[in-house]
Amino acid sequence: MWPAGPEGLRRAWTALRAGAAAGKALSGGAAAQAQSRPPCWSCGGAAAEEAGDAHALFCPTCRALQPPDPARDYFRLMDCCRSFTVDIRKLQRRYQQLQNLVHPDHFSQRSQTERDFSEKHSTLVNEAYKTLLIPLSRGLYLLKLSGLVIPEGTDSEMDTQFLVEVMEVNEKLAEAQSEAAIEEVETLVKDKQKKLTEDVSRAFEQDDLQKAKELLTKMRYFSNLEEKVKIKKIPS
Repeated sequence: MWPAGPEGLRRAWTALRAGAAAGKALSGGAAAQAQSRPPCWSCGGAAAEEAGDAHALFCPTCRALQPPDPARDYFRLMDCCRSFTVDIRKLQRRYQQLQNLVHPDHFSQRSQTERDFSEKHSTLVNEAYKTLLIPLSRGLYLLKLSGLVIPEGTDSEMDTQFLVEVMEVNEKLAEAQSEAAIEEVETLVKDKQKKLTEDVSRAFEQDDLQKAKELLTKMRYFSNLEEKVKIKKIPS
């Protein structure tokens, strides 16, 4: 990470500008989008041209931090392809890069407006990072972007065989008293989640959103089991 404070902010800004200069020229569609964004709240200058770039968080004229867009696509914010398969190291680097720019620690000497924007930006970056980091939440977010939502309480839509399987694992965990028995259930649940994750990835690759929705619903059941295992492992 870059050091905190003005020097860290300056170095992060310089690196981002250099990266942007090496990128592709702005397309007509992106230019139109830039023109539709409001001017800088501080100096009234034109908005930064490329909204997807981290340096566009600041006014290109006065470098005042601009307000966050709560509707921004998490994949675009975190510089990731809109896909179930994500480069985790790249995601982590992007997270650190953005937090080096917008974290509230860097704005303690700035205006109240920028301090408020900083808090909101940092919260948005945290939420985007956590959402894309975990396969289940990443998959659910992809479905949401496509207009599909998995409601709570979907037992009636699941096949009986799967529900019986989940019930049996729950019973096995409830009966587990030794550390070895708990670890056996933990391994079973992790293996199941790994297989479901692979199947979800394949469904998204084939653009089969209904299949992805079905598999993510199953992943949610086993995610709940993972949490139960963690609680079971905590000494009473």
